[in-house]
Amino acid sequence: MSVRDLREWIRELDRAGELVRVRAEVDPHLEITEVADRAMKSPGGGPALLFENVTGSRLPVLINQFGTDRRMCMALGTDSLDALAGRIGAMMELQPPQGMLEKVKALGKLRELASFSAKTVKEAPCQEVWLDEPDLDLLPILTCWPDDGGPFVTLPLVFSRDPVTNARNCGMYRIQKVDRRTAMMHWQIHKDGAAHLRDSRGRVPVAVAIGTHPATTYSATAPLPPGIDEMIFAGFLRGRSVEMVRCRTVDLEVPAESEVVLEGYVDATDLRPEGPFGDHTGFYTPVDDYPAFHVTGMSMRREAVYSTTIVGVPPMEDFWLGKATERLFLPILKMTLPDLVDMNLPLEGVFHNCAIVSVKKRYPGHAKKLMAAVWGLGLLSLSRCVVVVDHDVDVQDLSAVAFQAFSNVDAGRDMLVVEGPVDALDHAAPYFAYGAKVGFDATRKWEGEGVVRSWPDAIRMSSEVRALVDRRWAEYGIREPTHKGTSIPRRRR
Repeated sequence: MSVRDLREWIRELDRAGELVRVRAEVDPHLEITEVADRAMKSPGGGPALLFENVTGSRLPVLINQFGTDRRMCMALGTDSLDALAGRIGAMMELQPPQGMLEKVKALGKLRELASFSAKTVKEAPCQEVWLDEPDLDLLPILTCWPDDGGPFVTLPLVFSRDPVTNARNCGMYRIQKVDRRTAMMHWQIHKDGAAHLRDSRGRVPVAVAIGTHPATTYSATAPLPPGIDEMIFAGFLRGRSVEMVRCRTVDLEVPAESEVVLEGYVDATDLRPEGPFGDHTGFYTPVDDYPAFHVTGMSMRREAVYSTTIVGVPPMEDFWLGKATERLFLPILKMTLPDLVDMNLPLEGVFHNCAIVSVKKRYPGHAKKLMAAVWGLGLLSLSRCVVVVDHDVDVQDLSAVAFQAFSNVDAGRDMLVVEGPVDALDHAAPYFAYGAKVGFDATRKWEGEGVVRSWPDAIRMSSEVRALVDRRWAEYGIREPTHKGTSIPRRRR
């Protein structure tokens, strides 16, 4: 797939039979959420939806564009997330080279990565319509759930600069509309934007882009290593550099293709109650103080499209964004943790509640070492529960994982409880963003791991008989069994 912006992406979805155009008038206050939620929870994840007649706005609304494995792959221009992960791993594997040949290879990777650096243009579609007076009322911002504190922008690319290094950052943080020119920026304590605000003199210039190429939108959610610009990563995924244009009221750049751009600043001295918000945890995140976002400029394309999403009780569209991150960044994790075999952030864990990992054990205590390593890696450090299984267990098969955990874990020997930072949305923690985390060593136990009795051998058929039955299966006249053990599609090996 080779598309240049959100509009070509919508046409591509349409051609692929992945889009439904909703022509009936639909209200952005709760109604769009109910329609989209039913679609997302339908078999297969439902289609992408383009609401063309939205109450109170001239802008159509696009939602659920990432809501299946197929559309996630289409968005990133690949047939397989694992195949794309291999490319990313090869690109990011910039270890200190040993010898002349390795130095030449590393130089080639650096040059290829640099070739995707963002390019600045003087004129851009996102500035076709400039509003002398910014007006958030023009946007069909969704009020998603009945007890939400107001309408929320849920799929924004938020650009800011590190006040110390001047490095550009692009993240995705929800934004609550307050009035025509004011909103609230949900910069959680662990996020880069919050760090910028802490290191600033009270104000941080901000630009918000809404409605970009799907790979650019995804890049705002990616947990990139320090020093990797999200727009370089977006260029790598797209196969061409992202064109950026300078904002008119702040010293920042945004993707030239953006449908809507908001310019302004976040003020650390202007804290206001934000929320409640029906969150991806399936619960309302309560009211808390966050900094105000003051809009100083607003532009958009002619006949702009408003891109959004909803979160709530899973499964939702955001699961597929998270699953893409899990697959794409596994090779990078393996650079730090070479004995890590595979990882699953299951639907039921809503990103931070559970991480299932498999390990190629090499010594007693290896599983607990991997737990500690997970709790020391970026946002994975916020994982409330880590389950470690052996390398030959398919972590994507929750039934297989449950069997191993229920069979192999002795609570006194194999459970590890630690205290530390947890997700700011963790409502079960006794303190804000701090609480206990638990790890379960569900691997087969070795001598030296507190086993007094012998560990039993697992029941397995011989490989020769399995191969024989595979060859003769059609002769038996038995239909292939259907797998019903997981709540998400199993990954084929």
